[in-house]
This record gives sequence, structure tokens and C-alpha cells, in this order.
Amino acid sequence: MRPGLSPWVSAALLLPFTAALAVFFTVPLFIMAAVSVSRQSFGRFEWAFTWKNYARFVTDAFYWGVLWDTLWLGLAVTAAALLLGYPVAYHLARTRTRWKPLLLVCVLSPLLVGIVIRCYGWMILLADRGLINGTLVEHGWLARPLPLMYNTLGVGIALVHVFLPFMILSLTGVIKRIEPQWLEAGVSLGASPARTFWEITVPLSLPGILAGSLLVFSLAISSFVVPVLLGGFKVYVLPIIVYEQILSVFDWPFGAANAFILFVISLALIAGYVKLTERALRGIV
Repeated sequence: MRPGLSPWVSAALLLPFTAALAVFFTVPLFIMAAVSVSRQSFGRFEWAFTWKNYARFVTDAFYWGVLWDTLWLGLAVTAAALLLGYPVAYHLARTRTRWKPLLLVCVLSPLLVGIVIRCYGWMILLADRGLINGTLVEHGWLARPLPLMYNTLGVGIALVHVFLPFMILSLTGVIKRIEPQWLEAGVSLGASPARTFWEITVPLSLPGILAGSLLVFSLAISSFVVPVLLGGFKVYVLPIIVYEQILSVFDWPFGAANAFILFVISLALIAGYVKLTERALRGIV
């Protein structure tokens, strides 16, 4: 039997990873928090503690509306990605066809293309004179183009397309580990295929649903490129406000306060979601 590593060796092995996390994640977070409670005067920071940046956010209904739109867009994108990704992941996990590698390549291939290029592809499809509206109007099926872009619908469609592979990959591995004998046992006890799916497959795939949902939600609410290109600055989300405050208005403290508020609220929502999922998993076990 191989003896375990000493605490000093374990600490030495973990040191590079811990140092990387501290440098690239923790330190910038503390810097952002410090900037958010500082003052700014004529483009220079005054390192005097103040809550005025947070008070400005809390007392302005506009920013509350942008925060709500950001979270709602993230929830909608996560739900759509789950509904679309679950059947694909289930098929990839259960199929034995020789075309399975090709299907997996089709799922992963969008990740090989940059987000900007994919957004321009959706702009070609969804624009007023794009492929979809052009075809419908040209054939006389519509008198005027459908509003498919520069609104929440267009941004949501593009976000689902961009983040759908993450949901599929998170679900596929979990569904693949579900033993077929458990499903056969449910059918042998008289359960219909639909009941077997909802009472066995879905509960056992909750870890994959949790991982995929957290990943897609976190990426969706922090997305900047897709809302800018597909929304045309007509769909305001909090990352756009942060960008404008920091790079356009040069109000770094208020931009940092917006970013930190989004971070704290999203962290609280994720923690609540994890707690609810853990309770559901304990009920299954």
C-alpha cells in the first residue's frame, strides 16, 4: 500500500495552483472592491472610503431595471439551453451509432469559432434585410420584416447558441454514468417510459443540470460582446453599463461598484441554487 503524502509535500504541490488563483482571481477582486469604495476627482482616484457609488446604484431605478434585465436574460438563456441541450446530451450519452463521433464534433465545432464571428453570422440571419426576413418578405409571406435583432430576442438566441455546448457537455457525462439496469428496473416494475424518465433519469442527472446551469448562467449574465453586437446598445445589461462607466465616462469607481454588485448578487443566486439542488439530491439518495 502506497503511503500518503506528507502535509509539506501536499502544500508544495498546491502552492503553484493557489498562487495562480490568488494572483489572477483574488487580487483583482480585492482591487475592484477597493476602487468601488474610493472617490474620483478629475480622473484621479482619492483613496477615501465612501459608499456613494453603491448609494447611487441603489437609489436609481434605471440601474435596478438593468440589473433585473441582466438576471432575467441569464435565467431565460439557461432555461432555453437546458431544454435544447438535454435531448442532445441524452442522445449522445445513450446512442451506439457509428456517427456518434461526428455528432460530438458538431456539438464542439462552434467552440472553435470566435464569438464575434458567430455573432456576425447571426446578424446575417436576423437582420431586417437578413436571410430570414429577406426570404419571408421576398416571397410575400410578410409585409414587413420581423424584429429579430437589436432586441432581447436576438441577444437571447445568440447567447443560447454560444453557450449551448457547455450545457450539453455538462449533461452528457452525467447521463452516461446512469446505469441502464436502473431504467430497466423501473420498466419491469410497471412504470411507463415517460415516468421512468421523469422519476429516474432526470433526478439522477441533477448534478449535470446543476453544473451546466451554473456555467451557462454565469457566462450569460457576464456576456458583453453578444449584447453589444446583437443588441446594438438597445439592450442594456450590466456588463455594458460597466464598460460605459469605465471606458466612456471614465468613472472607474462607479463602474467597479456595478461590477461588484453583479458579482455579489450572482454569487448569492448561485449559492441558493446549489442549496436547493443539494436538498433535491439528498431526497433522491
